[in-house]
Amino acid sequence: MTEIVPIRRALISVSDKTGLVAFAQALAARGVEILSTGGSARALRDAGIAVTEVSAHTGFPEILDGRVKTLVPQIHGGILGRRDLPEHLAQMQQHGIAPIDLVAVNLYPFEATVAKGAPFDDCVENIDIGGPALIRAAAKNHDFVVVLTEAAQYADVLAEMEAQGGTTLALRRRLAGAAYARTAAYDSAIAAWFADQRGEAFPPRLAVAGTLRQGLRYGENPHQQAAFYVTGARPGVATARQAQGKELSYNNLNDTDAAFEAVAEFEAPTVVIVKHANPCGVASADTLAAAWEQALRCDPVSAFGGIVAANRILDEAAAERIAAIFTEVIVAPDATEGAKAILAKKKNLRLLLTGGLPDPAEPGLVFRSLSGGFLAQGRDAGRVSRETLKVVTKRAPSEAELDDLLFAFRVCKHVKSNAIVYAKGGATVGIGAGQMSRVDSARIAAWKSEEAAKAAGLTGRLTEGSVVASDAFFPFADGLQAAVAAGATAVIQPGGSIRDEEVIAAADDAGIAMVFTGMRHFRH
Repeated sequence: MTEIVPIRRALISVSDKTGLVAFAQALAARGVEILSTGGSARALRDAGIAVTEVSAHTGFPEILDGRVKTLVPQIHGGILGRRDLPEHLAQMQQHGIAPIDLVAVNLYPFEATVAKGAPFDDCVENIDIGGPALIRAAAKNHDFVVVLTEAAQYADVLAEMEAQGGTTLALRRRLAGAAYARTAAYDSAIAAWFADQRGEAFPPRLAVAGTLRQGLRYGENPHQQAAFYVTGARPGVATARQAQGKELSYNNLNDTDAAFEAVAEFEAPTVVIVKHANPCGVASADTLAAAWEQALRCDPVSAFGGIVAANRILDEAAAERIAAIFTEVIVAPDATEGAKAILAKKKNLRLLLTGGLPDPAEPGLVFRSLSGGFLAQGRDAGRVSRETLKVVTKRAPSEAELDDLLFAFRVCKHVKSNAIVYAKGGATVGIGAGQMSRVDSARIAAWKSEEAAKAAGLTGRLTEGSVVASDAFFPFADGLQAAVAAGATAVIQPGGSIRDEEVIAAADDAGIAMVFTGMRHFRH
């Protein structure tokens, strides 16, 4: 094979015309013959660039409404023919096939067509056939052909042509790999769309494609490599613009996603503080500033160095209070100019602005890797309401307790199992997360509430007079009894244990109210 391959003939057929004219002008200036089709050919001619229509080059017209224009031997033979094999060269000469050294193709905008909600037939018409065939052919024969699938690659090719008189094997191989990644992602989008049209959540073959957003310094620990890939446009870390601060880490991104998904659950102005992917303080109030103060009171020790999420435009009052302690990341739909100015004084603090909130009820898949495979499940979009709750004790909860019970259960959904959440007045006052025993989670949450009360200069526990939520049923009465000992007056839990009657009896003995949801929120 030849290390440096000169470019004498190029095939250009792109739906995205970004940078097209400048690229083609640079090729033409170097004496490259340009073949093109349809809109690309028109754009080049309009710019005064000499171009040969593919149909004129092949002697075969575009047919079937343009569905067939490059799927002919004169094009694919020119791309796939090996220049180092005499028999290939002889056959090309025999059949009048001219070599093609550069293929610049990007695909019909199938993903964009689907995203805008186009009808079925329009989506099908935007499935490119000739484009992927050209790309894959050029990538396969990368020893002699350079393939470009996006405008950002034009500059690298032109730079090598200027410096080397052609393209290097290293560049051709890199672009070939990128080309196959692009067609794989394109086909995965089509497959996913067809599965969705059939209402098939888990097809026999599931292809998932991501686009590299950024390389990361390391993963959860410094000895692990990591990168951030975007798979969709769900508001959050995937759509966020970093307005300030140092580079985000793997753990920052993971925790920020957890915080923003949690805060989106609430309609009133709400702040969520997360540490190690678990909420350590959540509160809803009339303003973000008030919500911050109540969320912080739940666990001010864990909040240090945490992630803060807001479900409203961040204002000056909230920014001033949040900036008073060390915070790694703040994420919000947007921020006022005044808030940005306040946070700009904290140069290392990252401010992420997402442009919107994720819909907690939106369907979608979430994944977890296993050795040799991965698990896929639907996003936990479950919610309970007053109407779906079942009162199982002699005493029914008051209206104020009901409000707090629903609030606590929404928070519980975002706390790692076994999860126990105490809440009072629209704010968490104790959170127990990730314990092997549910009773331990209840006790840890109560203990942390005592520490939080001391930090606030109060006596007793913040959990006195609170309600408590459990992400899954109490298998024994001891977990509920621990909550009663902490001062809880009402309980919300899924129910469904073989010892439900025992647990209900314990609640009645304590004189507290309890409701069953019929829905659990395990989060591992």
